[in-house]
Amino acid sequence: MSNAFRAILCTAALAGIGTGSSWAGDEKTFKGEIADTQCALNVHSLSQSHKEMMDMKPEIKTEAACARFCVKERGGRYVLQIKGKVYKLDAQELAEKWAGQKVKVVGKLDAKTDVITVRSIEELPGPGNAGSPK
Repeated sequence: MSNAFRAILCTAALAGIGTGSSWAGDEKTFKGEIADTQCALNVHSLSQSHKEMMDMKPEIKTEAACARFCVKERGGRYVLQIKGKVYKLDAQELAEKWAGQKVKVVGKLDAKTDVITVRSIEELPGPGNAGSPK
């Protein structure tokens, strides 16, 4: 290994590049519901909720079923919805497991794009949650 390459590696390590040490400093916790863009952004909703879709399609009986339907059949994406604010999530597969649930998302927010780079998603205890992800 050349001295120049060693110097680059040492500089990167000291700066926290690739070591994960900078992750925790920018990390935040968000609490809300895993919803879908179609309902949360009023694409086919008037109330930023699943109500209209559930009324229109009686076979969709839960928020989780609605969110999954809107992502799979309507081209939506999973998002975190918090009292009128909608954050995009980079971890779509992980979010799908928690569709329709009240959750705690830990990750880094890009304030310019409203995208959360997700580190973890956990269920919030309380009414309205059916337990572990499906």
